[in-house]
Amino acid sequence: MKYLCYLILFGFLFVSVLNGKTLYVSTTGSDTLNGTIDQPFNTITKALASSIVPGDSIIVRGGVYTLKSTITINTNVGGKQDTLCYLLAYPGERPFLDFSTEAYGSKGLQVKGKYWYIKGFDIASAGDNGIYISGSFNIVEFCTVSKNQDSGMQLSGGANNNKIINCDSFFNQDPSEGNSDGFSPKLDVGNNNYFYGCRSWQNTDDGFDGYLRPSNNINTTLDNCWSFMNGYRRDWTLSTGNGNGFKMGGSDNKLLEHNFTLYNCLSFDNKSKGFDQNNNKGSITLINCTGYRNGAKNYSVITALDSGKVLTVTNCLVYGPMGTLVLAVLTTDSWMLPDSVTNSDFVSIDTAGVRGPRKSDGSLPDVAFMHLNNGTHLVNSGTIIPGRPYNGKAPDLGCFETNDTLTSIKTEVNHKVGYYLSNNYPNPFNPSTIIAYQVPVSGHVTLTVFNALGKKVETLVNEEKNEGTYYINFNAVHLASGIYFYNLKTDNYAQTKKMILLK
Repeated sequence: MKYLCYLILFGFLFVSVLNGKTLYVSTTGSDTLNGTIDQPFNTITKALASSIVPGDSIIVRGGVYTLKSTITINTNVGGKQDTLCYLLAYPGERPFLDFSTEAYGSKGLQVKGKYWYIKGFDIASAGDNGIYISGSFNIVEFCTVSKNQDSGMQLSGGANNNKIINCDSFFNQDPSEGNSDGFSPKLDVGNNNYFYGCRSWQNTDDGFDGYLRPSNNINTTLDNCWSFMNGYRRDWTLSTGNGNGFKMGGSDNKLLEHNFTLYNCLSFDNKSKGFDQNNNKGSITLINCTGYRNGAKNYSVITALDSGKVLTVTNCLVYGPMGTLVLAVLTTDSWMLPDSVTNSDFVSIDTAGVRGPRKSDGSLPDVAFMHLNNGTHLVNSGTIIPGRPYNGKAPDLGCFETNDTLTSIKTEVNHKVGYYLSNNYPNPFNPSTIIAYQVPVSGHVTLTVFNALGKKVETLVNEEKNEGTYYINFNAVHLASGIYFYNLKTDNYAQTKKMILLK
């Protein structure tokens, strides 16, 4: 099968591709062709209409696609729990879906189906949302949504159990400037949507918005997300929108419950509030979050929650005025410590790099901003949260942990000579772990992850590497809990080690 040869050649892995067909889309293709890599379609819509079944893949070549209407993945098109459908960028290329000629009010990519894995697209200038999800159990990874005329990415219409991983949303602006959030799990959204490693900046309304109408008592989790400069236009002028970093719920009648959990989230330089209740009556849990230089307040929960709902704030950090937290369960937060927070507690308070390119695996860039200096009173001052990683005696305060996972791995690898594959750290892990390897001479390197049945689930490296030590951040948020194996292979060396994913 010719398509399979190409997938192996480029190190592109699909769990189910051996049992499904692969269709290709290219700017140089035609919808009159048959959709092979040599005779690709010209539109994603044509590929979606080609009898897609679980396990099938649509691979889109790089380039600019000028689109006049919404691309819709319908409810009757999708995968199943153990066999996804895929809409993916071609390896090493970046498709740009340009909806600037689309009518106002029309969405860009609309995902109504279930069990889709969508990765590697830049989507811009839609007449409404860049990506709108109403389906369930989908994964959207390493995508950007920008300059759209509503929220960059919105989850509504019952959307539930979706995972949004390492995505960016920025420069979204609607005519009123009051509807364009970065990410919006809101209105009639469903339960258990999860965001990891997402950035939201310079959207005219809020960075993340969980306003409900009429959904009630639902759960949303944000993990390692950054929100900054919202409430500003792309030209840096103030918008007329709200401009909150994380708007954690709210409703028309001020009675609905959106149970929001935020882990290791960073909010800074937003026009208004950093972490905002916005009259939400549901439980709010803030763990290891950081607020800095937000315009109105860094933290703002000003009214009591419903009976049985709890405001929990643990290991959080603020540099500047804390704000207001009413009836909160507070544990080891920076404002509770005897020493104040100053510039000297941080490696840097310069925001350089926060908008920088992501790493090749889609993870957030390394920045010095708001990282703690070793020796500050904020290090090892937190409370241990079951299931959350930390270094040293106890967690640090705020969204960044000092002496991060690379420290111990570098120590391990630096004492080795020749080829070497490190033990991943942390292990067990959830959802990310670091794998390091060392090669003493230049050559072709593959680093592959297998499940307990010996089936490949991810190719982390498949390329020529110069002599040196390399560090890979493996994000397994899309995989199920269990035992996995990772294998390093060169022309002269092979090594396999075990890791455990616990969710």
